[in-house]
Amino acid sequence: MSRPGRDDAPDRLYTLTQGRSRSGPDTPFDLVTLVVAECDPVVGMQSEHAAILRMCERPTAVVEIAAELNLPVSITRILLSDLLSTGRVSARHPHTTVPSGLPDPDILEQVLVGLRNL
Repeated sequence: MSRPGRDDAPDRLYTLTQGRSRSGPDTPFDLVTLVVAECDPVVGMQSEHAAILRMCERPTAVVEIAAELNLPVSITRILLSDLLSTGRVSARHPHTTVPSGLPDPDILEQVLVGLRNL
């Protein structure tokens, strides 16, 4: 049984991706990859592609795009790889930690002092 308001029938998803079940092997999309539109939607473009371009005027995470489109992340990745291959979007992974990989000792000391003061 599907959720109300969601049309994720297998034949619709098959049509959206033109039969593909995976994005290309070298596509950089994981859940937190930020996607930015490089152009505006054009006439005749697939409606999901146009929606992605409108959504990504500012950096938007892959998981947010999938949620907004009410599509599985795997399908969203395929649609994004189409747009990336044509240069209509760019993708980058957000910075996660300091280059050394370790937290700043001063920040850790401040946290420790704060915890002791509780």
